[in-house]
Amino acid sequence: MRSVNLLWSQFLLEWKLYRRDRVAMFWTFLFPLLMLFGLGVIFRSDGGPSLTIVRVAPAVETPTDAALVRALADVHLTVQTMSPAAAEARWERGETAAEIEGANGEYRLRLNSYLAMQGEATALLANQAYLIAQARLHGTPDPQRIPVVRESPGHARPKSYAAFLLPGLIGLNLLSMGLFSVGMVLVSYREKGKFRRLAVTPLPKWIFLLGQILHRVTVVAIQTAIVLVAGRIGFGIVNQGSYLLFLLVMLLGTGTFMAMGFALASFAETAESYGAISNLFFFPMMFLSGVYFTLDAAPRWMQKAVYLLPLSPYLKALRAVFNDGATLAGHALGLGVVLLWGIAAFAVAVKRFRWA
Repeated sequence: MRSVNLLWSQFLLEWKLYRRDRVAMFWTFLFPLLMLFGLGVIFRSDGGPSLTIVRVAPAVETPTDAALVRALADVHLTVQTMSPAAAEARWERGETAAEIEGANGEYRLRLNSYLAMQGEATALLANQAYLIAQARLHGTPDPQRIPVVRESPGHARPKSYAAFLLPGLIGLNLLSMGLFSVGMVLVSYREKGKFRRLAVTPLPKWIFLLGQILHRVTVVAIQTAIVLVAGRIGFGIVNQGSYLLFLLVMLLGTGTFMAMGFALASFAETAESYGAISNLFFFPMMFLSGVYFTLDAAPRWMQKAVYLLPLSPYLKALRAVFNDGATLAGHALGLGVVLLWGIAAFAVAVKRFRWA
């Protein structure tokens, strides 16, 4: 009973210390919501981004021009017709991704090299519209187009970018908690001599460590619940799969990334050196593991190499369960990679951990 009381007191103490750190509270609870709503609103459309093409108005509108304008609308391009001077001014401001000019069937597309992704997609649709317009002018049926069906990998309903982003933010939060909230605190305590002072107190070391772990787990639970509720209220995002599987994946990620924090803390003598070491792991995983975007356009070797980092296969499994209602059967290899990272990090932490 005495041990339970000590553990509860240590747990409450950790929360009191944590609440005093306003910066940590912001990054833990508020920043993920800002990212979810900021990026989710920007890329909110479930049907993909709305593409706009600027059309330079010809001196004389012909039936060919009118047919092209109708066809551009039919392929879901937003057409903005402008005078040559206005179109050129917009182009020079860098606001135009794609521009079409010409008349009587002689047209030219101009694409902004700084907005290549939007411009290339718009150009493909514009060429499709041109073929449709030509067919209509010659009295022939519209060219047959292959139907496009948008669905997630698990054959679930179409997902918005916010639905893709939400599990990524949850995984990134777990990584941040392990590397910074766990590892940085341990190094800071050791650097300031708190562990040496702890050694002469009646508080058992295992209670101190368990109190730290329980506090971090509680933070993760609250943090994840806030993100899930915000996603449901703001974007109608709900878990499509089993909450039990979701919980199991969350526990695996929490344990693995906490173990990484403990392990990396054993290699640093100061908080400054730990910051450099932890960032070597954090930033590559944050940018390359699919938190905010996929790497489908990256070289194949890079996609395979990133899969060896724990966050990448972890997010694939988390998204499969949450967004597609999938089981973990197809993610055994990826979760095995995550588990190996956790076991290796735990082994290193146990071997190298020291109080002073």
